[in-house]
Amino acid sequence: MTHLVKIGNSQGIRIPKPLIEQARLEGKELKLLIVNEGLLITPENAVRAGWKQAIEQSIAANGTEETNGTWLDLPLDSDDELDW
Repeated sequence: MTHLVKIGNSQGIRIPKPLIEQARLEGKELKLLIVNEGLLITPENAVRAGWKQAIEQSIAANGTEETNGTWLDLPLDSDDELDW
């Protein structure tokens, strides 16, 4: 069982390690949603996670002309920044 604990001016919960492992939450940023008088905790899915490595691998494997890579480092946190 988990209880609320005081952390500074806030409150938090301690989640037992077996639950964290079973839900595959370890080391991930979490998203909290209020649902039906409860709280749903899910891992936050990073936008475009792994794209940079996949593009670099594709460029290396296909012998495509080299790039300086600066465009791969552009911060795109959401699709709101894009014009469709």
